Amino acid sequence: MTNLEEIKNQVSKALNEIIESHPLPAGSIFVIGCSSSEIAGGIIGHNSNEDIGKAVFQAANSICQKNEIYLAAQCCEHLNRALVIPAECAQKYGYEIVNVVPWLKGGGSFATATYNGFEKPVVVEHIKASAGLDIGSTLIGMHLKDVAVPLRLKDNHIGNAYVTAAYTRPKYIGGERAKYF
Repeated sequence: MTNLEEIKNQVSKALNEIIESHPLPAGSIFVIGCSSSEIAGGIIGHNSNEDIGKAVFQAANSICQKNEIYLAAQCCEHLNRALVIPAECAQKYGYEIVNVVPWLKGGGSFATATYNGFEKPVVVEHIKASAGLDIGSTLIGMHLKDVAVPLRLKDNHIGNAYVTAAYTRPKYIGGERAKYF
């Protein structure tokens, strides 16, 4: 049996570690891709678990709200890795809203929990997040700003799923005559 409280603690710990090591300005976007199947010890896409999806959402949303950043939940490949975000975030960044509602077998448990957990959820196809957490090799890289930097976490698992974290930095441009901050 999966310990949901332990999963919440692991998610909270991972997000806090990322945000403490690379603080994000208020209003930034933090993307999470999550395989509840992998967390439970299964194979990605084969055993979505609603309770695990809800636990990950509750922990992640709490940390994001506390830090005044937007949570973005990546859907599975059946929805082309679209993202659930708050309507306010879509409006702020000018993201185009698409017409779909994730569910357990089309979007995954985490995206479904996020859609059901946000007050005013919308789904968009593309974002440029400032940082992210990939739980179970869900491939979030397409949703990060152009220069993503891997971050090695002290604990690289949530449940049985391997975790990869990243933050982004501005591009260096200009060559030998340029000065950087």
